Amino acid sequence: MIKIAVDAMGGDFAPAEIVKGIEIARDRYPELEFQLYGTQTEVAPLVENMDRITVVPTTEVIAMGDEPVRAMRQKKDSSLVQAANAVKDGRADALFSAGNTGALLSSAIFIVGRIKGVERPALATAMPSFDGPNNQFVFMDLGANAENKPSHLYQYGILGSFYASHVLGIKDPRVRLLNNGAEEDKGDEVHKEAHQLMKQGTAYNFVGNIESRELMAGTADVVVADGFSGNAALKAMEGTALTMLQEIKKAIMSTGLRGKLGGLLLKPAFKKVAKELDFNQAGGAVVLGVKAPVVKTHGSAKAPAVANTMGQIQTMVKGNLISDVTQFISENSEALKVKKTDDQA
Repeated sequence: MIKIAVDAMGGDFAPAEIVKGIEIARDRYPELEFQLYGTQTEVAPLVENMDRITVVPTTEVIAMGDEPVRAMRQKKDSSLVQAANAVKDGRADALFSAGNTGALLSSAIFIVGRIKGVERPALATAMPSFDGPNNQFVFMDLGANAENKPSHLYQYGILGSFYASHVLGIKDPRVRLLNNGAEEDKGDEVHKEAHQLMKQGTAYNFVGNIESRELMAGTADVVVADGFSGNAALKAMEGTALTMLQEIKKAIMSTGLRGKLGGLLLKPAFKKVAKELDFNQAGGAVVLGVKAPVVKTHGSAKAPAVANTMGQIQTMVKGNLISDVTQFISENSEALKVKKTDDQA
């Protein structure tokens, strides 16, 4: 059995939607067991069937507005910290939360622990892709690190490639670097140097820079970005997709009877596009570079997104993602020598 430690108090609709999603996942995935960490009187009454579900009582909650590191250190009996400790101690195989992103990142790095040889763990997610051989690509870093060194970006290519191959099933994933131009001399010094490290390295299949307008065009399987740019691009894509769908609906409804009839005929097509643009379909964002699967969904995630994320975690564990990344980094120190050179500069 795969045991998942769940922060049942994290998220805008916790604990109700978290518990509901876990019960959907329990019925869908017979190989999973769930440990729900949270306030006993709030979580336990919501569980309709305790089969493969254990409620672990905690007395504190890390709120969305709490300062991440301080909250992690001061609220030691919070649902998030206790769930992270369960993974650290080997009582659980993976950690899940829909709560405070910064606190989850801190718990992943300082409690679950960083893989030896990884300089900076990064936040990654699968995004929809069109017109290419695959319908998804890995996008990272999405905000775990506001600033990055060239060597961090180089390592993100390694972590992202393993996620693309082990979880998304993409063979020999194409890695590109998010920049303000396709030419290798574009960008600031960090991105210019990162491009050269990735171009000269042999750890993965680097195919050059990518501009933000190409992100969903199917020309990359892994897109590497610094945390600031990656987070800004992600939110821009989410916001643009949502706005465009809303504006199309408004335009149809404002064109009278003929427009509404046409809209009804096109409704299946719009639903298909909306589903493809639903960033929760592939699950949550993953903290890559730590010693166990740590996954975060949107704070506004409802039960279906929670259940989908449990399937994502199952794939990560069964695919030996963490152990294979750890072994690769341990056995390929030559591929990471650029890190040492950069640190000493």
